[in-house]
Amino acid sequence: MNATTVHLQSKDTDIILRTKPYAQLLYWGKPIQHFNQQSIDCLQPAIPNSRLDIDIPFALCPEEAVGNFSTPGLEGHRSGQDWSPHFTTEQVIRDERGVTIIADDIHAQLRLTSRIEFDNNGVLQTQNSLTNLGETPYQVNRLSVTLPLPERAIELMAFNGRWIKEFQSHRTHIDHCGYLQENRRGRTSHEYFPGMVIGTNAFSEQQGEVWGIHLAWSGNHRIQVAVKSNGKRFIQAEALYLAGEIQLAQNETLTTPWLYATYSDQGLNKMSQHFHHFVRQNIIAQMKNKPRPVHLNTWEGIYFDHDPNYIMQMATKAAEIGVERFIIDDGWFGTRDDDWQALGDWYLDRRKYPHGLEPVISHVKSLGLEFGIWVEPEMINKNSDLYRAHPDWLLQLPAYNQPSGRHQYVLDLQNPAVFDYLLERLTWLLGNHDIDYIKWDMNREIVQAGHQGSPAIVGQTESLYRLLDILQQKFPHVEIESCSSGGGRIDYEILKRTQRFWTSDSNDALERQTIQRGMSYFFPPEVMGAHIGGKLCHTTYRQHDINLRGLTALVGHMGVELDPVKASPQEQKEFSHYIQLHKKFRELLHHGNSLRLDVDDPQAMQSYGVVSQDQQHAIFIIAQLKMPTYALSGDLRLTGLRHDLNYRIEVLDMPENINPVNSGHTMKQLPYWMMESTTLSGEWLQNIGLPLPVLDPETAMLFKVSAL
Repeated sequence: MNATTVHLQSKDTDIILRTKPYAQLLYWGKPIQHFNQQSIDCLQPAIPNSRLDIDIPFALCPEEAVGNFSTPGLEGHRSGQDWSPHFTTEQVIRDERGVTIIADDIHAQLRLTSRIEFDNNGVLQTQNSLTNLGETPYQVNRLSVTLPLPERAIELMAFNGRWIKEFQSHRTHIDHCGYLQENRRGRTSHEYFPGMVIGTNAFSEQQGEVWGIHLAWSGNHRIQVAVKSNGKRFIQAEALYLAGEIQLAQNETLTTPWLYATYSDQGLNKMSQHFHHFVRQNIIAQMKNKPRPVHLNTWEGIYFDHDPNYIMQMATKAAEIGVERFIIDDGWFGTRDDDWQALGDWYLDRRKYPHGLEPVISHVKSLGLEFGIWVEPEMINKNSDLYRAHPDWLLQLPAYNQPSGRHQYVLDLQNPAVFDYLLERLTWLLGNHDIDYIKWDMNREIVQAGHQGSPAIVGQTESLYRLLDILQQKFPHVEIESCSSGGGRIDYEILKRTQRFWTSDSNDALERQTIQRGMSYFFPPEVMGAHIGGKLCHTTYRQHDINLRGLTALVGHMGVELDPVKASPQEQKEFSHYIQLHKKFRELLHHGNSLRLDVDDPQAMQSYGVVSQDQQHAIFIIAQLKMPTYALSGDLRLTGLRHDLNYRIEVLDMPENINPVNSGHTMKQLPYWMMESTTLSGEWLQNIGLPLPVLDPETAMLFKVSAL
């Protein structure tokens, strides 16, 4: 091979790049051990008639100037000029993590720098940077990251959602034209998660080739998957800029968010494991040696009704049922008696806490618990002392009215006075109190994102990152949860600055089954906040037995939402049971290989589990979402186990009414393996599996397999 070709390798994926005269991804897939320059030359395609006379390769930054005829990677201009740049590679820099390709257009006076990194987990990281080398400003309308896809990648899975119904997956075939997703809500959003999967036809959890991508950005985004008329396919991802938002002065540089991507030849499970391992090693590495503490959050227990003496009683009861971290939610500051007032007034409410927070914190600590507290620094109510003093601190277009959201507005974080005020108040809170954790909320979407009249979503997002970075440097022991009306701000870039996501404001266990499954494609379970709510769900008013609620919360970063003082002894016992079950398997859950199983009736049932890295132990959950389609539910074929080992199967938790001895529900008799001690080979469990029980709708069961 010549020096223009770069071969990047991981344990089960390879990438081959051409670096000159432009950056081009030639191959992305299974490991390739044996190839030479002629192999690369053989990639030269035919040239069809009635088209351009030369082949137009698809570069990592597609260009209109060469006749690409698809969406270019860069759109911009210099007062109407230099709108169709053509870059030529000038320098290639190799290092142990990847390659940097620097390309210039000397006529447009622009420089494009492409960075590609590839780690042993098979996760590709890439971003583009544009530098204005000219004396006059350059207006950037779009700057994207683009990756080619093979022709066999014809089915797309994307994620939609809304409040209390996040991470809903949907599929479509990409035969012609394409698929365009835009998020303009000012945060990562419930509506469109910035991640997708493209694969071979009918790819599943355990089968098929898939290419998964995630754009790590907490603002507006655009993702496009398209098919050219020659059959070539690509995916393009970018931060979405408002009109006039990005203008580069001489020598200024704009850099795209990181795009993370991975390939799997064994379905969605292997893709997820690539992403999970990468996140654990590169984004949340500081968490790996500390068990994720079980939470109790006061919100659904007391809402705004704060009485320090009563809260201390709650903490005492929380400790008795096994809680390890106690969090006071909204209502401790200003005159915050409801969500109409006091946001922005980050001073202690002395009416509710006449002796300060210290007595509560001391009591919580005396119980051996960590202490956490809720904040929403980016927001302000107009009914607040802060707004009355500084109405100009809003992120706004002053000439227009804007709608409120949850009766609140957004502060302009690019305003130095706003930034300094928030930093000072948060420093007071964290510096003067023994706080281990803050739940950082952001409860509305952004409209009229104006800073001094100019569009400001990018600047607002980057200012948030800077604020979090400073706080992490000042208080490295404090963990932060990213909450945004639940799952409205979940992405890898905010995760670099936080340790946990509040997955959804819904603790409805049935809804959570789908929400958590969608999130699991990209995020490991230890960052997924999953709480056991009360029997009556506060968001949907659906009621579920503790069996479904407990097992649904088991597989994430567990917590509970209740008032333990008012809980009956039986309820306390039930919550304690699932907390202890979670602790028993926490090491496995948060360090093993998470996977989802293909089932024969996916609309009615789902199954998922975690297998230890050494394949000696595993737990699996079967969740019956609704009545099965047939009288029997088929067989469950496990995965992730060693074929040459024998495994003992043991049921750990199931609905009380599942046993036919106790009731006449959906079965006359349980499957053999649920009644008798059973040992089967890993080969048998993967290829033949276990006959499934017929569960009642909205129930679940847990079993483990252990190597002999």
